[in-house]
Amino acid sequence: MTSEEPKTIPGSDTDQTLSQEARPAQLNGFNLAHDVIDPSSRPSFESHPPSPAPPADADFVPREQWGGKYEFLLSCMGYSVGLGNVWRFPYLCYRNGGGVFLIPYFIMLIFTGVPLFLMELSLGQYGAAGPITVWKCCPLLKGIGIGMLCVSTLVCLYYNVIIAWTFFYLGSSFQSPLPWSCDAPANAYLCGNNTIQNNLSGNTLSPSEVFWNDRVLGVVNSQGLDDPGPVRWPLALCLLAAWIIIFFCMLKGIRSSGKVVYVTATFPYFVLIVLIIRGATLEGSLQGVAFYLTPDWGRLASAQVWNDAASQIFYSLGIGVGGLLSMASYNKFDNNVIRDCLVITIGNCSTSFFAGFAIFSILGHMAWRKGVPVGEVADTGPGLAFVAYPEALALLPGSVFWSILFFLMLFMLGVDTLFGNMEGITTAVLDEFPQLRASMKQKSLFLGLLCFGFYLMGLLLITDGGIYWFTLIDSFATSFGLIIITLFMCLGISFFYGVNQFCQDIIDMICLCPPWCSKVLLYFKACWISLTLMLYIIFLENMQLCQTDDQRISVCMGATCCLQIPIWAIVAMSKESGTLKDRFKKSIRPLNSWRVNNSNSSVGEERVEAERVEAPFTVHLTDRDTVNLTDLDFTAMAWENGIEA
Repeated sequence: MTSEEPKTIPGSDTDQTLSQEARPAQLNGFNLAHDVIDPSSRPSFESHPPSPAPPADADFVPREQWGGKYEFLLSCMGYSVGLGNVWRFPYLCYRNGGGVFLIPYFIMLIFTGVPLFLMELSLGQYGAAGPITVWKCCPLLKGIGIGMLCVSTLVCLYYNVIIAWTFFYLGSSFQSPLPWSCDAPANAYLCGNNTIQNNLSGNTLSPSEVFWNDRVLGVVNSQGLDDPGPVRWPLALCLLAAWIIIFFCMLKGIRSSGKVVYVTATFPYFVLIVLIIRGATLEGSLQGVAFYLTPDWGRLASAQVWNDAASQIFYSLGIGVGGLLSMASYNKFDNNVIRDCLVITIGNCSTSFFAGFAIFSILGHMAWRKGVPVGEVADTGPGLAFVAYPEALALLPGSVFWSILFFLMLFMLGVDTLFGNMEGITTAVLDEFPQLRASMKQKSLFLGLLCFGFYLMGLLLITDGGIYWFTLIDSFATSFGLIIITLFMCLGISFFYGVNQFCQDIIDMICLCPPWCSKVLLYFKACWISLTLMLYIIFLENMQLCQTDDQRISVCMGATCCLQIPIWAIVAMSKESGTLKDRFKKSIRPLNSWRVNNSNSSVGEERVEAERVEAPFTVHLTDRDTVNLTDLDFTAMAWENGIEA
């Protein structure tokens, strides 16, 4: 930068030799076009070549990484393959035309499920941050991460209640005969005289329905949402046990939960295979399978069928909650995210399809034993898992064994999904407050308080009227928020951050990207751009389904999650300067730290970052020339090009 010959100032009466202190101003080692009038106001810069990303401060605690690629795959599979695959998909399949439902289901998987799944995985892996911090790529949309946090909170509240129900049934399964079977002495009057009538429908109640409504829920003592009644303390103890298990499994983060999933993610597949084999040997099982798959081609013209297919994709893959994004953030930078996406999504939907055989083969046997059509014994949601299927298992020889096996499977499915949702919450908070990672004591205290807080809030759902609140949150509140959050995520990545830049980020992560990789990204690029319209249509369809006051209450709960998006967008724009248009442009621009966050590459070479100009401050060049570095947020190389121009 310096010269051995003296410098002169052109335009003076006599050429004057510059002293060491009066040399031309430099920025990152490059001469500015004008001298600085006041040397004392000039910021000090050092001239040195580009260097690796600056080292972290002393308080920085590095993020963890998965112990191996199988831990990540199993965690994502366990998170995606949940209770909805077992109790919701088979029912939707037979209700919406049997085998015909597979057509809209796999179409929605290809055009919405896989692209959105890849978007979340890629965003988390490239940013190496949780649902909130990752929006450094577009600060205007930080509210999306807050909204994901709110939805995850609602999901964790009601999902662990399901695990509490499972514990109650699992403990009851160690009795012979099963307390919901006709062989139990307490149920003799039910099965013999059929004297118990349902007050709502007038139909005869089975022992399993009486056990579910009276012994477990206590719903017969409640009139609705405004009459919750007292807490059912046996369920309260089961809920406490469930949260204690979650606490210890997640105590060491992914280092502990990553090992647990080797059991919890694989055991349900073992149980499903055993149930399919057992069901195939039962009389009447083929009737159940035929009921499950018999096509009704006329149903394809119904908008409800396509809406159910899209909703099931959202439920089963866990899109828009933040769990996928958080788990991917612990990957190595060069992990093949496209391969993982295809493996997990195809495996998830295949599990849903094959779970239907395990469910309907045994329900077909129960219908054969009772001499009624399969449609009269089929149900969905908790009605299938805790009423219809347990009743069917009670008819089998060795019913205690099959009941224990089934509820252990439900427990594993629920715990895996809850791991992902809790990981989304804890990762988001720990990334925003990294000092909590400084010691195991602080992290344990935070996790313990979080689990205890969820336990206290979950007590509402295990009162006599808790099932009404459970249904509201499960059916409407979370689905409404998920669609809006996912819609804005697509909008932000496709049009604010830039879909071309996002595709290039994916290619940068996959170092040895095969030729097919780039071609597949062209397809995903088209899907991401068009998904905004498709998600908007699904949102309008769901709004039309909200007709009752209870459903409108749940929509308000979902709207609370969605309102985080405009609130934090206003906050981001208020931190910028200039006109409204200028503020908007600045708030959608990635922060400087966005591309220096990836220090977890498994490649041996260093990832070199160009020198960056910290903002804001002003360098005065002359009385009339001012460069505001808030507006010129460039790297040193970009600054050099601007000066030469």
